[in-house]
Amino acid sequence: MRTTSRTFGVLVAAVALVAGMTTTASAAPEGDFRPAPVDWSPCPELPEVECGTLRLPVDWSRPRGAKFDLALARRKATDPAKRIGSLVIHPGGPGTSGVEFAFAAPGWFSPRLAERFDIIGFDPRGVGRSSPITCSADLVARRPSTYPTTQAGFEALGRYNRDLLADCRARSGPVVDHADSRSVVEDIDALRRALGERKISYYGLSYGTLVGQQYAERYGRNLRAMVGDSNLDHGTDAWKFNEGTATASEDSFREFVRWCDTTVTCALHGRDVGAFWDDLIARADRGEISEPGDPTRPVTADQIVDYALLSFYDPSWTQLSHWLVARAETATARPADAPGAARTDEVVAFPFIPTFCQDWQIRPRSLREYTSLLRRADELAPHMSRAFLGHQVRHGCVGLPDATNPQQRPRFDGAPKVLLLNNLHDPSTGYGWAKSLHRQTRPDTVLLTYEGWGHGSYIRTDCVRDTADRYLISLRTPADGTRCAPAESPELPIPTSARTTAPRPVRTGW
Repeated sequence: MRTTSRTFGVLVAAVALVAGMTTTASAAPEGDFRPAPVDWSPCPELPEVECGTLRLPVDWSRPRGAKFDLALARRKATDPAKRIGSLVIHPGGPGTSGVEFAFAAPGWFSPRLAERFDIIGFDPRGVGRSSPITCSADLVARRPSTYPTTQAGFEALGRYNRDLLADCRARSGPVVDHADSRSVVEDIDALRRALGERKISYYGLSYGTLVGQQYAERYGRNLRAMVGDSNLDHGTDAWKFNEGTATASEDSFREFVRWCDTTVTCALHGRDVGAFWDDLIARADRGEISEPGDPTRPVTADQIVDYALLSFYDPSWTQLSHWLVARAETATARPADAPGAARTDEVVAFPFIPTFCQDWQIRPRSLREYTSLLRRADELAPHMSRAFLGHQVRHGCVGLPDATNPQQRPRFDGAPKVLLLNNLHDPSTGYGWAKSLHRQTRPDTVLLTYEGWGHGSYIRTDCVRDTADRYLISLRTPADGTRCAPAESPELPIPTSARTTAPRPVRTGW
């Protein structure tokens, strides 16, 4: 999945079923490695936050082998007399910085939680400051067609994926092959021990919910409380994962259309939005759309679909409508012929594929299987099937080795009751995944539904926020099936108490 500069303002702003686990992460008992205490000091970027590192094994089955430094950030409880313990946070991705999430914590978590918990973020292995996975920018840009029409084209896609992974490995080292969520789980429990905590509380957002689920499976006895916000279902096979991403994105498109039909601030109000969209995408496919003011900079159909998907995260529908109209009014001009761009040795952060493809056994083995997935996505999402969340999953793991941490039915035996939060109209982690996860984990989970839009539930309304805070502080779960009404305006869903001028972490992936 491409890295994007969209921030957590975009949230408010980047998956065959296999029985049994083959990962090596759980092979090492926790007593085989003793982490040193963290040496905290003021963060250079934000001195009111403490930063540190934790030296950990790259391969948890070989705890005496190669090591990497896990980057950490801590906001200490603002009222030490009321302190409950540590709240470990994970903002998702794969590829999003938990250190940056801790920097921005006042804009996300309530003052009530800040009083009672040390809020601790970390950059997961392979991300940000934690031995980042980087790859050749030139190679990333040279991906062959992801809509092959021949077996040869499909095989070329597999060769490309293997070459790209080899390049990432050569540049980034062995962490590339140990970026799965089970390894991150071991890192979190080592962090717990380094903090001297008998139990931790955990808040996982989006892809962070998968890490949290797997922590609850392996180390449930070490959890005090856990909130999963915008949930992935690791018990779903490749076909249903494909259907889930398509259904979620198309549902948000329909909600955007419904809003435009009834809202005069939509730049498309009074028009057939679906017909407008189809025409815009067709023109982009013919190379007829450009950036406003620069006819030499074409805008592709994929770029339009991706921008729309990211706009659904807030949602920021008014902005999206004006953005679409502005591009529909452009035309492209053929740029002057120029020699091909010289290749460089520039690198880009690219943790999504190495992580995702180790966590999910999604490997179309033939052109027929691959095109069946594409066709099904088109059926379910005629306007949004190209959206990168689903499409990169379909093509990014083709030809790669089997997943080391493949899907399995989640089991939370030994963990405390887990609170699941999900929006009814989430463009990324669709509500169907939350319902499926809850159905598989009853009575160990409670599901709270926010009946609104966007990605990320905790920050939506006081109803959601207060319920989650009450659980994290007092361990009182709401009644299963609790629902919170949507905010009056889908575009202004953040309570005043949550707004801040603090920087927000970069958003990539889920």
